[in-house]
Amino acid sequence: MVLAFFRGSSGDGDFEHIVTRSIAMLADARHSFDLATLALLTKAEPETVAQDIRDTDQRINLAEQELRSELVVHVTVKGGADIGSVLGFTLLLKKIERIGDQAKNILELSENGVTLADTDETEALLAERQVLSTLFAEAGELLAASDDDEADIDDFASRVDAITAGYQEKIDSFMTSERPGREVVPLAIYFRYLRRIAANLLGVVRTSGEPIPHLDYLEGGTVDTDD
Repeated sequence: MVLAFFRGSSGDGDFEHIVTRSIAMLADARHSFDLATLALLTKAEPETVAQDIRDTDQRINLAEQELRSELVVHVTVKGGADIGSVLGFTLLLKKIERIGDQAKNILELSENGVTLADTDETEALLAERQVLSTLFAEAGELLAASDDDEADIDDFASRVDAITAGYQEKIDSFMTSERPGREVVPLAIYFRYLRRIAANLLGVVRTSGEPIPHLDYLEGGTVDTDD
């Protein structure tokens, strides 16, 4: 694993288990996303997946806390030589944790009685769900890569940028739609969560290739939408 913020670190091997656990956290976040969207977009009852999603979210949160503690200890023991690595991992872990939270937010839509199953848009929504789910796997593969590949990262970034732009177009159209609010409000909220998830996945991948001062910022100095 050769993340950009490894450069200048005193010992890349010290962070290998953190890389491995970060990828596992990302897989957990994908698991939560898949289950939460299943509950919202199909006739699956939310209570059949709710505990699994919350247990997974708690596992992600605990992993983030444990790894942050390890990173603090690492700096305490080795001093400032690895501060770039520590800051990079801290940002990466937070982005994965936020994805878990956003998957839980999708679950809560269905728990509040929202369903997007059996509508004219369901088929398209399921297809979009699969595209985003696949991006989780791609992000994990990029983090696990043995060498930085800027071309692969750039390709991933361009595709995710197009996806998030498409989500925003849908959100904007819902704001001015003449359809009943009970139809467009849940859709607007759902696509906002999708946009945040996609932006965080891109943030995770960009962390592997961006210098620390540029992390969390897009071209021109604007911040990414990772809240």
